[in-house]
Amino acid sequence: MKPITANELKTRGVASIESALADSEEAIISVRGKNRYVVMDLEAYNRLRVCELEAALYQARRDVAEGKAVTESVDAHIERLRKPTR
Repeated sequence: MKPITANELKTRGVASIESALADSEEAIISVRGKNRYVVMDLEAYNRLRVCELEAALYQARRDVAEGKAVTESVDAHIERLRKPTR
């Protein structure tokens, strides 16, 4: 995947992104020769977000199953958060 330079992005605008995304699901934007940003189609981004949320849900369920979760009232939770950690 050939990066889009910041200069190309300035001169060609969204057309440079569309061109890069025609060959790949994501495109890298380089600034002063360093890869700095990734752009992608919204559909690809939404797939990544779903995966991220599913991973968080999996981790939360695993923590509950392993007894690493705490059941408490809102007031007790806030009080626990305010206690200094060691």
